[in-house]
Amino acid sequence: MLRSIPAGRPPDGPAGRLTDRSAGATARGLLAGVAIVTAMLTVYLISHPLRPNLYDHFVWQASAWLEGQGAIRYPVGPSAASPGNWFFQDVMPLADAAGRPTGRALIPFPPLPALLLLPFVALWGLATNAQLIATFLGALDVGIAWWVLGRLPIRPATRLATTLFLGLGTVFWYAAAFGTTWFQAHVVAVGLTLLAIGVALGGDPGQEDRPVRRPSGAGADPGGGGGRGAAAVHDGRTLLDRREFLAGLLLGLACTARLTVVFAAPFLLLVGRGGWVRRGASAMAGLAVPILGLAAYNLATTGHLFSPVYDYLYHAEAIGYPSLGYHPDWSIEDVRYLPQNLALMLFRGPEVLPACQPAGAARGLFDLNCPVLRPDPVGMSLLLTSPGYLLGLPALAGRPGRIAIGATTAVVLVASANLMHFSQGWVQFGYRFSLDFAPFALLLVALGIERLGGPNRLAWLLIALSVVVTAWGVAWGGILGW
Repeated sequence: MLRSIPAGRPPDGPAGRLTDRSAGATARGLLAGVAIVTAMLTVYLISHPLRPNLYDHFVWQASAWLEGQGAIRYPVGPSAASPGNWFFQDVMPLADAAGRPTGRALIPFPPLPALLLLPFVALWGLATNAQLIATFLGALDVGIAWWVLGRLPIRPATRLATTLFLGLGTVFWYAAAFGTTWFQAHVVAVGLTLLAIGVALGGDPGQEDRPVRRPSGAGADPGGGGGRGAAAVHDGRTLLDRREFLAGLLLGLACTARLTVVFAAPFLLLVGRGGWVRRGASAMAGLAVPILGLAAYNLATTGHLFSPVYDYLYHAEAIGYPSLGYHPDWSIEDVRYLPQNLALMLFRGPEVLPACQPAGAARGLFDLNCPVLRPDPVGMSLLLTSPGYLLGLPALAGRPGRIAIGATTAVVLVASANLMHFSQGWVQFGYRFSLDFAPFALLLVALGIERLGGPNRLAWLLIALSVVVTAWGVAWGGILGW
């Protein structure tokens, strides 16, 4: 005899118990995510409580849009609402046909962070504290990382260790805590990139708190794309896959905050569902929407498909700052920059025993005038500041799956594009350009830790070292007024 099941009540038997366990796992994962976001926000706020809001290019950009202009007002002196922008260097002043200053300037950065600030600027004007908003977004990004890692076939301890590594053991802590213009762009791009990865991986949310088990037989996902199983089967009635399109769209949006993220697009081709043609067409169609929108924006505001401001700044900085090793006769993106920038990313250390002021003063660990060690503002080795990234190496041993191959491809391509760029960040702790590929490197760290059998002593040691060095850098950033 058939009996009805009351609404909201799972069926009796194994299927019902599985539903209960899945719901419980999802609830626990959500509560843990909220706790992680709260903890990260607390750390970020406490570690850098003073936010002078000096470098707020995106606030000025949003204000210009509200004035019906594409270029910001510049130079502007201090007022009761704002410190002004007369000290900005990352701008290209505009002149009229006679060569006279127009009182306007273009900024080089992609516009998405300014677009996100638009409603805040509409409310508070130039008093909008973009640094504080970036700090809140940074904490949320770590929560998104927790969600994404729940789509990997890893144990809960690995998921937690990897999440903490991103939030406290990489330069993301510095970026979220300080939140000036350049770091605002990174924070926005990291969050959107993580969302794109999570959507591409897919998976059953009920499996987030335990390792994903791929089903066998027909409908199984043989590529290790996140445990989708029979859900990956298509009926063939639509040309594009909506989820792959969404993943591409999110990654494209990340590009409108940090341009070089676009080189991570092959990840979506390697990790996804369906055949290569449909997967690629879906992801690339989604990616194209924001990219074409950015090109249209550049054309409308500068008259060029690619913003000319970067080239202007390149030549200005190459002449004005010869100690940085720029070459005006090279291109803004030039393969000849690879050796010196790769050395910076992998090997550059801090300033050791810098000259004391006054000479002969006693040295102290955090003594501004006579320190033992001080971060090099040009940048520092990624492996020195975040040795936890070494935990990603085991993920490539043996026969790595599609996720590991896709993540490695994304890291290599994005890093290569950045390393060919003339500038590598400057006035920073660590190597902030690493945040462009950090979401993909995070996948490798998680899979690598899992290959080790979970977070063992070595894993916790490398993560702890990363946290200690990053905390040192955050402290120095505040002391130096960066």
